Amino acid sequence: MYCIKCGVKLSDGQTVCPVCHTRVYHPDFEITETNTYPKVPFKSEEFNRKGLMFVITILFLIPLLLPIILELTWHDRIEWSGYVSGGTLVFYICFVLPSWFKHPNPVIFVPSSCVIATGYLLYICLHTGGKWFMPFAFPLCLSMTVIISAITTLLYYLRRGKLYVVGGGLIALGLWTVLLELLIRSTFGIYSIVMWSSASLTVLALSGIALIIIAIVKPLKESLRRIFFIGKID
Repeated sequence: MYCIKCGVKLSDGQTVCPVCHTRVYHPDFEITETNTYPKVPFKSEEFNRKGLMFVITILFLIPLLLPIILELTWHDRIEWSGYVSGGTLVFYICFVLPSWFKHPNPVIFVPSSCVIATGYLLYICLHTGGKWFMPFAFPLCLSMTVIISAITTLLYYLRRGKLYVVGGGLIALGLWTVLLELLIRSTFGIYSIVMWSSASLTVLALSGIALIIIAIVKPLKESLRRIFFIGKID
């Protein structure tokens, strides 16, 4: 028996298509829904989300403040504790802070996380007396922020064409690896006989092009949808 809408093969006893969720229809049989168990509403376990986040925040204050307090007590200056506290703060803002909101907007939090991580690298560069932030870390972080923010924004707001976005994003990430290798060469003078970024560029670019082709060729997209039971592909 096959689905009358998408054509996927159905097993005996299925009343709804697992791919397109169309009700199974057979002209010779009348399907009646029978409940083999009583319909008892199950109540999900409720918890105080804000209370949980408050406890997690208090726990994060320990590695955030304790190293600074200890080092100021021993040395009257901040050395290694800045790295520990800074890394803890970056992790909290990137992964814990969005959980305070019931529906966090990734368009806001993703670029913010990239900016915070860039600021942490700037702190490390200044604290170590390095000169690699502006010629190396800043252009890499800026370009990565633009790529990730663009992908996130388009996927969040667009209802269709998501395969184009993901495919284009993979190609952009491949070009980013080329920029990474070029900046390593120009900043640190590290050269290699073969450009390793060509391998990552090839893989990411081919993957992105493949997704774009799938998005363009509708019969191919529909056949993949039926083969892998992944539902509707935009």
